[in-house]
Amino acid sequence: MKIGLVGLPSVGKTTLFNLLTGTDPDTTDYSRVKVEGTLGMAKVPDERVDFLTKMYNPKKTTYATMEVIDLPGLVKGSSMGEGVGNRFLDSVRKTDALIHIIRAFENDNVPHVDVSIEPMRDIETINLELLFSDLGVIENRIQRIETAKKVTKENLAELEVLKKCREGLESGLLLHNIELNEEEKDLLKSFSFLSEQPIILVVNLDENQFTTKDYPGKEELVNYSQQFSVPLIELCIKSELEISQLEPEDRQLFMEDLGITETGIDKLSRTTYDYLGLISFLTTGEDEVKAWTIKRDIF
Repeated sequence: MKIGLVGLPSVGKTTLFNLLTGTDPDTTDYSRVKVEGTLGMAKVPDERVDFLTKMYNPKKTTYATMEVIDLPGLVKGSSMGEGVGNRFLDSVRKTDALIHIIRAFENDNVPHVDVSIEPMRDIETINLELLFSDLGVIENRIQRIETAKKVTKENLAELEVLKKCREGLESGLLLHNIELNEEEKDLLKSFSFLSEQPIILVVNLDENQFTTKDYPGKEELVNYSQQFSVPLIELCIKSELEISQLEPEDRQLFMEDLGITETGIDKLSRTTYDYLGLISFLTTGEDEVKAWTIKRDIF
């Protein structure tokens, strides 16, 4: 499973990447980051694995993992080739889900790319780039079918669902939010549409905002999350990274001081698994305790 971290520049994507993967990538190599993104592996915490490891004392313990890619900061016009443009969008296509990091924190030393802090505006910026990219693909495919000399029944069925998707996109909906039956979804699989990806929203707060649960645009974000059934997670990513680097006994005290009952890694992993319909299947023995990621309805 590959998870893509997306967002505007300077919103905390790389800090979240460091938190999830336990690494500190060299972000001074901007050319590599902009074109390819940064890849890493995130271990999925699981208390059951810890318990079974203590019980069996195996030679090896293997946690479930997620591949995480820190994608380059998006800019307006990426769908038209601006910034890293299509190279960014191609990287998005290769993921199974997206975590969209939205900035709510204020920091005069790190100005927002659009100056003011407006979380919903930032969501709309990202959504529009995904939407415009998909709309271009759909328009081209519709034109090819309508101008073809020979059209099959399958082409006509495809044309119908593409027009339905075009109508939804033109109204401002992402494909993920357009109601499609299983047959229609199957017809779209080969396209790898960007806005079809499941999206989890992470709003990045400062310590005070996290404590008070008050930040710019909160009401709009909550309404958006509820309207489209999109998970919304509030994190102070900077503090979470600091906590992750502490010794276990100090970590608990720090969390209590900040009012954190569940670490960001735990919360993100749990939310991602729930949203994508995944569970961890555990196998045990003297040689290895291992967690496998499987679909919830596989049995």
